[in-house]
Amino acid sequence: MQQGNYQIQKQQQVQTLSPQQVLAVKLLELPTVELEERVKAELLDNPALEEGPSDDDTRTDDEYARDNDGNADDEGAAITPEDMELGDYRTEDDIPDYKLREPKTPAAQAEEIPFSDAVSFYELLKEQLGEQELTDRRRQLAEYLIGSLDDDGILRKDFETIGDELLFNYGIETTPAELESVLHIIQDFDPPGIGARSLQECLLIQIERKADSPLKTLERDIIGKCYDEFTHKHWDKIKQRLGLTDRQFEEARADLVRLNPRPGSSLGEAMGRTNQQIVPDFLVETDDDGTVTLSLNDHSVPELHVSREFSDLLDEHTRNRANQSKESREAMMFLKQKMDSARNFINAVKQRQQTMLATMRAIIDLQMPFFREGDESLLRPMILKDVATLTGLDISTISRVSNSKYVQTNYGIYPLKFFFSDGYTTDGGEELSTREIRRTLKECIDKEDKSRPLTDDELARILKEKGFAIARRTVAKYREQLGIPVARLRK
Repeated sequence: MQQGNYQIQKQQQVQTLSPQQVLAVKLLELPTVELEERVKAELLDNPALEEGPSDDDTRTDDEYARDNDGNADDEGAAITPEDMELGDYRTEDDIPDYKLREPKTPAAQAEEIPFSDAVSFYELLKEQLGEQELTDRRRQLAEYLIGSLDDDGILRKDFETIGDELLFNYGIETTPAELESVLHIIQDFDPPGIGARSLQECLLIQIERKADSPLKTLERDIIGKCYDEFTHKHWDKIKQRLGLTDRQFEEARADLVRLNPRPGSSLGEAMGRTNQQIVPDFLVETDDDGTVTLSLNDHSVPELHVSREFSDLLDEHTRNRANQSKESREAMMFLKQKMDSARNFINAVKQRQQTMLATMRAIIDLQMPFFREGDESLLRPMILKDVATLTGLDISTISRVSNSKYVQTNYGIYPLKFFFSDGYTTDGGEELSTREIRRTLKECIDKEDKSRPLTDDELARILKEKGFAIARRTVAKYREQLGIPVARLRK
């Protein structure tokens, strides 16, 4: 067979996005806090963009385009239906006050959830490290080990990996034995169990901190010799292997379950950690008469307008186009580029506001009983397609809005995903949310006899008696979603 290079011509339709559409999509995905940071970054990057209200620049987009080369900015490309919806929000004048912004009540204006500035988990460990008498080398190794702990306070990395990182990043050559000796120092810190390399070691460290007693010896044997059996709740095997009576084992088990498998997490809860707290993107208030008011929690996002100085400079360059030098033409192109970028950013922010408000209004309309009463049992089945149909937006647009966004209501702060759930139709034709089935399932498990927990088959039978005719595998799926183990592990 003859081989060689060939040219093949084929026709293919390709869909692309204009820079304006890409920007609109990216801003739509951002929660309020990140949008504020993005606006600040754009203000620093683009001198043609300024914050604050302005009534000077009132030219329409068409007038602006005719003043600059006589053509509208044409980046024409094939776009998807979703992109058309994002791009069709473009307004006709450049007045920077946002016409669709809902009036905010004084309470809503003052609403702001700050960030925690408490001492971090790692700083608390370093404070304890400062009380130790160590050489500079061992102190540096200890600080690196502390920084290598995960949020639970467990060291998941092996010593070989840590040694390679120290050599590569800091030129420090060490051995696993030296790192282990430094780690033992950290394991003496509070809370007990910090710096362990596994859950078993974490529990053993906490046991060793206890006062000497027969119970301590028994607990050490259970975790040290029968750890696998203990984690799988094979109590009979443990009693048989260690020769324990039921009373001895129950006393030890009751004490062991009080140990903390996540010492780092408990330290953060007790002392405070530098966690970014939730800032709601929407504010929904329900009056006593049932009236529901919606507003965006964007008062920290500044109003934007195009710099009047840039507009005047561009007008001057445009009027003198015939006598322009090469430098003047380059300056005009720079001004036009920055002006276009500023106007596109302002329009993208407005599009984001309109799309988010439209989506949240649809969610409120579909879940109005919940927003009036606050009862989770009143939530009806709702999927992305329901909101998309009501708003006329694409499903992927609704998905972007509902992702990582929160709403503050009279009954608490909820992620938007909380309001979405599949539906289930009972034998009587009533449509219920699967959330109601999970709630009923959890109630059944909470009320069960812990000495003889209910199997999935038994739970399916009980739910059927309550009107939920679902299969055993569906019960297992909902049980896993609730984070509830199988019956054998619930004893």
